[in-house]
Amino acid sequence: MFGIIRPCRHRLSERLQTSWMAHLCGLCLALRDDHGQLARTATNYDGLIISVLVEAQAARADSSWRRTAGPCPLRGMRTASVAKGEGARLAAAVSLALASVTIRDHVDDRDGVFARRPVAAGARAVTRRWDRQSAGTASTVGFDTAVLLDAASRQGELERTLRPGGSVLLVTEPTETATSAAFAHTAVIAGRPGNAAPLAEAGRLFGRLAHLLDAAEDQSADAASGAWNPLTATGTDRAEAERLCRDAVHGIRLALGEVELADRALVHVLLAHETERAVDRVFGARHAASCRTGHGAAGEHPHQAPPHQAPPGQDPGAPVPPWVPQGPGFTPPGRKPPHPRNLLAGCAVWALMACTCQLLCCEHNDPFSREPRKGFCERHDCCDCPDCCDCGSCCDGCGDCCSCCDGCDGCDCGCDC
Repeated sequence: MFGIIRPCRHRLSERLQTSWMAHLCGLCLALRDDHGQLARTATNYDGLIISVLVEAQAARADSSWRRTAGPCPLRGMRTASVAKGEGARLAAAVSLALASVTIRDHVDDRDGVFARRPVAAGARAVTRRWDRQSAGTASTVGFDTAVLLDAASRQGELERTLRPGGSVLLVTEPTETATSAAFAHTAVIAGRPGNAAPLAEAGRLFGRLAHLLDAAEDQSADAASGAWNPLTATGTDRAEAERLCRDAVHGIRLALGEVELADRALVHVLLAHETERAVDRVFGARHAASCRTGHGAAGEHPHQAPPHQAPPGQDPGAPVPPWVPQGPGFTPPGRKPPHPRNLLAGCAVWALMACTCQLLCCEHNDPFSREPRKGFCERHDCCDCPDCCDCGSCCDGCGDCCSCCDGCDGCDCGCDC
């Protein structure tokens, strides 16, 4: 997984976390179904925003955008409701095309293992196949990946001809063009042509933000290795880079305000708030969080029901809704836990969960007793989540963080739109 958007589960309400995971798993499975198992390595956090945008604009029932996926080791061998359809396929095509470009850049720069001829030859074969596959999938939803590949080719030319002291925005232009086209096409798929222009602007600024943050994060390592870096090459200092990033975040918020969405919550959290957190992560927070008081321990949302419990008044034996994870190793709410596994089966499941990091990072069922357990990181508060109150929970109810955070007892969402 890679990308600048990295929402923590402590900052998302239960509904938004479920939706986020549905899009993440949907992207992964769309890559597998259309392009094979190897293509799943192209799964990334930023790419699934395409799927989120399509679904958020479409005024269709949730069931038409979801399907039940089989058990997966990364979900604790649970089934889950995941995103499907044209949004997931567009996200997969874009992610695969950009992954191909990234690998090709590593081969051209002879980075690490790509400096070895056998590895480079195999990587080139993979990029050629991924280029063909992504173009084929994109064509089924009316998108032309040529705009992405053309932007990648112009990127290299710009870097070779850029003179010291030139504008860093000349270097980010190809990335801006590519993301702008992908964002705008979500309006076409969703049947909202009026959203194309503001989404193109949001995509352009998102591309600029991604490029600048990547350059700022890698600047020290690039200097040590002698690799080309846009900030160093143009003489752009970190203060100016931060200003450009924060201006981009503000511009994304303004553009989103003009987009007509059927469900604004997750889009707003990801593009209006997680982008700002990404800037804070790279350059340092501009202001301290002010929401610890009155909200309990980190990670708790007092207005949010504990997970895996039947809502008040609901019959524990009632059918489990399709969005609740089910399957081997998982006990639905209100049901009796299954019999514990024997020693051999329990050891096998424990080994599988250990190899896939579930014991560390995920809520899971005990491999022996099958009872719900928290991951090691959650039990020991390893998550880098300094503030417990966040607009992820406010926006779940009203979709407008700028107004609903006013009632959060001091929660400062930093939203100036």
